Amino acid sequence: MNKALYHTIIFFLLVIHIACDNREGNVDVTPSKVEIKQVDGVHRFFINDQPFEVRGVGLDFDQISSMNRLKQAGANSFRTWGTNNAKQELDSAAKYGLMVALGLDMEKELHGFDYNNKAKVKEQFNRLKERILLFKDHPNLLCWVVGNELNLLFDDKGQLKLVNPKAYEALADLVDFIHEVDPNHPVTTTFAGVHKSHVELALKHVPQLDFLSYQVYGDLMILPDLVSNAEIDYPYMVTEYGPMGHWERPSTEWGREIEETSTEKAKGYVTRINKGILEDKSGLCLGSYAFYWGQKQERTPTWYGMFLKTGEPTEVIDELTKLWTGTYPENRAPFVTDITFNSLRATDNIYVSPNSSHTAKIEVEDPESDELDVEWILRKEVVVKSDGGAFEKEPEAIQFEKEADENGTIKFIVPEEKGDYRLFAYVRDTKGKAGYANIPFYVK
Repeated sequence: MNKALYHTIIFFLLVIHIACDNREGNVDVTPSKVEIKQVDGVHRFFINDQPFEVRGVGLDFDQISSMNRLKQAGANSFRTWGTNNAKQELDSAAKYGLMVALGLDMEKELHGFDYNNKAKVKEQFNRLKERILLFKDHPNLLCWVVGNELNLLFDDKGQLKLVNPKAYEALADLVDFIHEVDPNHPVTTTFAGVHKSHVELALKHVPQLDFLSYQVYGDLMILPDLVSNAEIDYPYMVTEYGPMGHWERPSTEWGREIEETSTEKAKGYVTRINKGILEDKSGLCLGSYAFYWGQKQERTPTWYGMFLKTGEPTEVIDELTKLWTGTYPENRAPFVTDITFNSLRATDNIYVSPNSSHTAKIEVEDPESDELDVEWILRKEVVVKSDGGAFEKEPEAIQFEKEADENGTIKFIVPEEKGDYRLFAYVRDTKGKAGYANIPFYVK
């Protein structure tokens, strides 16, 4: 094939590609220019020279169908952890006027990746390089989030330890590549918590990061102090915050974490956001992403998600809507304030005999006095606990005998098989909102 014919074919293929993109509505391929500027002592994102304070959530591909709800709640951005479905996520963001902090999923030592294996590290670099080139010019790209909690690693005693520095050398190669090919978008990596030695190790190998990102739960309350005490003078985002983490909550004598009710979580969100973000005077915080816009199993099916598995939004979304728009939605989720088992709470360490009869009660009310329906589900506890947000198998529901079930109170027979269980109560109003609570107990 002669050179002229070759170039003619390439030209027509390019024209066809552009035409297809335009037919799908992807006309604008001009990247946004995103910068971090300090104005009057305050660090801010600027998009095409306009200030932009991040108000967002973390979500996965299966939640893009609820993007309109996210926009209505007042969010202006969302973050991801990988790029498998990045095109659909970015295009959906464009439809609703949202910006995306796009995750590049680096492997973690926590999950067995060996950063001494040069071939595997190179393979990872090449894989992520392709994704960078593919999405760097999308107009709804805000920034790159390269690696999620690379610092999360435990010693034999379960204490945090420093990761292999070569993990950060691999990160540095990716940051350098982004800076080389994409002058329009800043780059960050995320840290589990704020640990001075962890951040110092990272910055020793990757000082070219444009900003840092912290992922904190209960510690959001004291985040500005943690950053100040660690003497880290870098602008940062909070790329995950949410309810009290399962590692931060009390546990039963047999080692099962005690979860807050949906209302306790919502109130905790508000308190920690006010203390850790809104009242922060350091000028370093660029914005935040709440975790998690969706549903996931981690210790329980309800611990971190803002929605039930059946799709109903919970009270946390009402509070974020108030935070972002100034007003609550017209219909609010039910308030769930307490759950008891034989008038005992989870902290009382509830032991029962096999096949015995017991009573559980949930305390609930609806802000609009809507009629409420309570569903009770019994499950065994998680068999294999995950670390670092990895997949965790949700225990199946167990059939059990109900002797009475009315007005948020249930009388039931516990299983014959000995072991640890958890009783869940799901409360739904007539307009699609929900609340929940659960309580662990042990059959012995």
